[in-house]
Amino acid sequence: MEEDNASRPAGHGTLLCVKSWTAYLNTLLLALLLFGFALPFAFRYSELAAAGVMLFAVLVVGYRILVIRSVQLYYDDLGVWLYSGILPWSKGVQGVKWRDMDEATYVASFFSWLFRSYSIRIGHRYTKGSEIMLTRMARGKDAVAKLNAQHQALIRAHAIN
Repeated sequence: MEEDNASRPAGHGTLLCVKSWTAYLNTLLLALLLFGFALPFAFRYSELAAAGVMLFAVLVVGYRILVIRSVQLYYDDLGVWLYSGILPWSKGVQGVKWRDMDEATYVASFFSWLFRSYSIRIGHRYTKGSEIMLTRMARGKDAVAKLNAQHQALIRAHAIN
């Protein structure tokens, strides 16, 4: 059953949340360093070095943006799933089935409240290694509330033990 879900694209469930704009801040800082300082510095030596720095900067910054955009937390009738990755060997789904879910929680702090960017944890009843832990998630607080409500509804309906 896990193999069936691993091949599913993220569009087959109810999308809960994606990465917040604050997740892009480190990439923005890296882009400023590469394009604002490394590229002009490379131009002082040669145009070939500048072309190499430019190619490197575009690839690294582009890759990091695409990886951040690929993170999607969603749920379906089987459980809660995290879809992420852009390269074939890093793309995949990780999840917690409803029957094994403990609870969903978020970390509240001044900055998470101010920027609406939460760290969330979807616990596994039996193992800590199978938990889903995410940082800087937009609408993370609402996602946790939806997950816990859906889990409670399934328990009350005796769909899970």
